[in-house]
Amino acid sequence: MRFGPLFQGDHLLRLALGISYNGLGYQGWQSQSSGLTVQDKLEQALGKFTAHKVSTLCAGRTDAGVHGLMQVIHFDTPIDRPESAWVRGTNAQLPHDIAVQWAKVMPQEFHCRASATSRRYAYILLDSPVRPSIDTGRVGWVYKPLSLERMQQAAQHLLGEHDFSSFRASACQALSPIKNLMRINISRHGVYWRFEFEANAFLHHMIRNLMGCLIMVGDGRKKPDWILDVLAARDRDAAAPTFSPYGLYFVGPRYAPDWGLPEHPSLLDGLPGAHG
Repeated sequence: MRFGPLFQGDHLLRLALGISYNGLGYQGWQSQSSGLTVQDKLEQALGKFTAHKVSTLCAGRTDAGVHGLMQVIHFDTPIDRPESAWVRGTNAQLPHDIAVQWAKVMPQEFHCRASATSRRYAYILLDSPVRPSIDTGRVGWVYKPLSLERMQQAAQHLLGEHDFSSFRASACQALSPIKNLMRINISRHGVYWRFEFEANAFLHHMIRNLMGCLIMVGDGRKKPDWILDVLAARDRDAAAPTFSPYGLYFVGPRYAPDWGLPEHPSLLDGLPGAHG
């Protein structure tokens, strides 16, 4: 079998994969000049399995330390194998902290990023006088009690289409800071808080900056209406410091039902605090 670029005459299949990963050991999703990334490991594994160079595109990039429950990627390949073989064969080449959850052959017009209608994240927060131990790297941490009512009031101000410049990292490469934040759900499960976010797209560090502000409201340092001032400022300095990446999970994108892709990652049900 040859190893190298695909020949122009190859009949290519478009394959979509759902990927889960623990982000603690990686410098985020996207390949870069230095540091180990999830994309590097996945493309190396796919290259070994297919015996040709594979370049992948993803539905949403994640930062260092951020986990993925259902990152969706696509790539083109001349290799025609059963979908179950793509799962087993690729996983045999992957490290223990990355796994393919499913594979599906797609029409050529499918694009994992452009075809997505929204993206979803979850943040799991430990509310305890004692720092995490067993959950280290899987949860954020606060030691001051939080008010659900105050955080829900603040969250209402964030819903809808806004200029989220105040929640945008300086290194953000998005063309526009205007995003539509469709859903924020906040719930408590024992010592854990669970925050769920859904938007058409997110800016770099947007969730972590939203978390910093919601926590400042929740512990009483700021009033819920302060969020309106932060939004109006359109200035990163107006918001809270960027919160920890630990506890942040990319739940995955949503697609129109016609694409036939899984919508609910089963791993979501196993997060800390999922069942109270």
